[in-house]
Amino acid sequence: MRFLTSFKIVTWPTSAWCATALVGVVVPVLFMLVLLTVFSPLALASGPIFTLALMGVGIIAAATAGHFWVGGALALLNAACLLALALALGMPVLAHPISTAVAMIIASASFAARGALFAKTLSTRGWLMALFVVAGEASVLLIASLFPGALPDWFLALLPAQWASIAIQAAFTGTGTFAALSVLIALAGTAATTLLAARLYRQRWPYLLMFTAWLGLSALVYTV
Repeated sequence: MRFLTSFKIVTWPTSAWCATALVGVVVPVLFMLVLLTVFSPLALASGPIFTLALMGVGIIAAATAGHFWVGGALALLNAACLLALALALGMPVLAHPISTAVAMIIASASFAARGALFAKTLSTRGWLMALFVVAGEASVLLIASLFPGALPDWFLALLPAQWASIAIQAAFTGTGTFAALSVLIALAGTAATTLLAARLYRQRWPYLLMFTAWLGLSALVYTV
């Protein structure tokens, strides 16, 4: 019995970190390599890939480690490495490097905040919820990217992953931060309210505030 308990203690975090690496690192790199063969220039379709990299590492790592800053830092490090790979593969030099950094920092904070909340509320099983959330939102991103118009705008406006994808894509190819101001506000707002809920997770009112803010910010993204 003691052996089984020890085995679970050792393998449970290992599985979580393997899931983080697979979803947040391996899958985005594979998508980028495939995208390189069918889409040029690379920057025109990289928003969802970088979003998956930030989301996969940010949410799952924060939920696994139980710390917001771990998820945020690892997500940004992962995005920086992926950006270096993209530039090496021929993506043009960033037209708006500051806007790109702002978008990625805010997005990573929003994702890591959710991971921290899962860790608080679900303890060692928080990473499983994180994995489920990442898989769901990544699926929506994939459908929206491959089949534009297949999903209603109001539905896409509800997803923080879609907000991040818009912000990052705008930084890569648009007019920078101001082109995606509404989604950046939405990401920052959800990050703040989610961190509050994680800090006061034993109380109920922060959750009401978090969900109310999410709906209100989704409406902002949808109407702008």
